[in-house]
Amino acid sequence: MKTLKRLKKNQDFQVVFKEGKSFANRQFVVYVLKHNGKPYSRLGLSVSKKMGNAVMRNHIKRYIKAIFREFADRLEVENDYIIISRKPVSTMSHDEMQKSLEHVLKKARVLSNSGKVPQV
Repeated sequence: MKTLKRLKKNQDFQVVFKEGKSFANRQFVVYVLKHNGKPYSRLGLSVSKKMGNAVMRNHIKRYIKAIFREFADRLEVENDYIIISRKPVSTMSHDEMQKSLEHVLKKARVLSNSGKVPQV
């Protein structure tokens, strides 16, 4: 996935919320909706104003998009993903966010283990 396709319209978000499945941990809620026939995945983000000011919310969204790009080759294609961040995310580092998001995506069974670099 070279470019990151985004969910932007409210109508698209509502379809994923109504028809998709949700998976959660303490930091993130992920909605996944399978679409057959599309050769790409789309990502929608939701970061509440409770997380902080606009600078903090944009910072969190940038981290999530970067993490999603890192997982792109391991994610199932033809899915729409909505990632909702919860309050603990505002105090987490990039590595902690990555581990937490990886956990919830594995829980959703949309992230494969191939391509993972072994830890030494």
